[in-house]
Amino acid sequence: MSINLIEQSYDIVVVGGGLSGMCAAIAAARHGAKTAIINNRSVYGGNASSEIRMHIVGASSHAAKADLAETGILMEMLLENKRRNPYACFPVFDSILWETVHFQENLTSYLNTNMDDMVMEGGRIRTVICHQNTTETELRLSARIFVDATGHGTLGVMAGCGSRLGTEARSEFGEPDAPDMANTDTMGNTLMFSAVDRGEKVVFEKPKWAYTFTEEQLKYREHANSVGSHADGGALVEFEEGSGRLPHFSNVDNGYWWIELGGDWDDIIRQGEEIRDELVKCVYGVWDHLKNQGDHGVDNYDLDWVGMVPGYRESRRLEGDYLLNENDVRANRIFDDAVAYGGWQMDQHTVRGIFDFDKVPSRILNFDGCYTIPYRCFYSREVPNLMMAGRDISTTKTAFGSTRVMGTCAVGGQAVGTAAAMAVRYGCDPRQLGQTHMDELQQTLLKDDCYIPGFANHDPADLCRTAAVTASSWKEGCEPVNVISGVARRVGRDENAWESRDLDSAQLTLTLKAPAAIRQLRLTFDPNLTKEIMPSMTRNVRDRQVKGLPPELVKDYQAELLRDGAVVWSRAVTGNGQRLNVLDLEQPVTCDTIRVTVTATHGYEAARIFEVRAY
Repeated sequence: MSINLIEQSYDIVVVGGGLSGMCAAIAAARHGAKTAIINNRSVYGGNASSEIRMHIVGASSHAAKADLAETGILMEMLLENKRRNPYACFPVFDSILWETVHFQENLTSYLNTNMDDMVMEGGRIRTVICHQNTTETELRLSARIFVDATGHGTLGVMAGCGSRLGTEARSEFGEPDAPDMANTDTMGNTLMFSAVDRGEKVVFEKPKWAYTFTEEQLKYREHANSVGSHADGGALVEFEEGSGRLPHFSNVDNGYWWIELGGDWDDIIRQGEEIRDELVKCVYGVWDHLKNQGDHGVDNYDLDWVGMVPGYRESRRLEGDYLLNENDVRANRIFDDAVAYGGWQMDQHTVRGIFDFDKVPSRILNFDGCYTIPYRCFYSREVPNLMMAGRDISTTKTAFGSTRVMGTCAVGGQAVGTAAAMAVRYGCDPRQLGQTHMDELQQTLLKDDCYIPGFANHDPADLCRTAAVTASSWKEGCEPVNVISGVARRVGRDENAWESRDLDSAQLTLTLKAPAAIRQLRLTFDPNLTKEIMPSMTRNVRDRQVKGLPPELVKDYQAELLRDGAVVWSRAVTGNGQRLNVLDLEQPVTCDTIRVTVTATHGYEAARIFEVRAY
């Protein structure tokens, strides 16, 4: 029997189907590039998928930092999940991620497909050679630009890119929390588990191969079935820097991130299977401890799922033209070529993971606010047609402790996909794009509902920027003119939103400077960018979320275009579940006024709109 062979050519090929790869591929396709995405698993989402079931954290640091939730494509998928999957079932979330990729125009999906090799030509990647296990098909996929979203930086290393693993010495970048000497230590991998209360006592018999853990060995790892309180509202902060204090936080029904191994192994990638086997022994050993060694409040609990795919935190990082470092993070640095941002605390896990019995499992380097990530971190220094998305972008180890989380990876991925599509359109390489079209890239990302701290909409094509804005009512600080402030979220004390007094007087009117032909309206609503909306196995994370869509989000509204006081076009939208609403007109309509009337939200008593654009 012969193996099938398929050869295809694309503008862009993304290798890796975690959230960063997904957002890169979707963004590239939406901007007109013929795109393919390769994923060696059967589901999309990486650590957020049902195979691993890690919740998606980001700059808001579990809601400890207000108004910093990631928007763009990630927000779109999370809101759709909230609408259709109110109990946050991970396999259902898999289907939402799959459909977002599968039904995207210009995007071809290759699941169960592993990249085995690649072909270089003239110092550039020409082709990746892959094998799809389910169909016994060899794929030879060529492209103008490739995106390494593998997590491990696999494509980059195969192409000869410089990479880093472990921690830089303090002297290299002057990072205050880097060690005196460089090392190859990494953070380890984790297997998650979940348990359910059966309503009656459940006996657990320990497998003979599982490890045994004593209370003394686990004394620095909170594991009783209880939930306490934190100054940050119960966020997953392992301890406050400098305090040495352990938080009172434990949800036995969602597994433990500190069941972690691999940081001190010789090769966390090559030994991945061994590490997984050891993690299985640890998971069942911890469960035996909970069930059979003392009262941990789990007599009625029963294991109902144990992961067999470890979640990777760290392996290689590829080198770009710039390495983001700890000083940039702590300074909340705004780069001229910023295209993404982060805010998660920099964490440094113990090297031996669960077997570092005498240590608190993670040291947290807290900082206020957020920082930007420059475009130069997202393309290869050495291979001109290679970009990076996800945890393998160009940073130091200390900064990586913040950039590695999935929310930050996702918005970086959208920036990469958008830039790759623009580079294809302009016939240039990613580095050249950054040198010649940076403002256009940043403005495109803002238009697509990405947030770049320190940057605002100044798109000359947006007809609303010079409009006069009025409303039927508003609350102090939430005046109508805020919808053309250029920033589509609350920042500090600046609301940057119009909020009506109530829903009986919730009409917004924009009078254009001169009559113009409009072919598209873009409305940005408020889904509450502080509260979390991601699926999670963690009980207290679920408990502080609303079931279903955020109440602040506009549900029903009417958009109208007027000319000399008469309505010349209108559209009623009911049951809206998205923050960004793009209303395309079948043909351009000339008008002098735009009017939006909100009639319902998902529970909030007033209308909130961050931005109105017209093209």
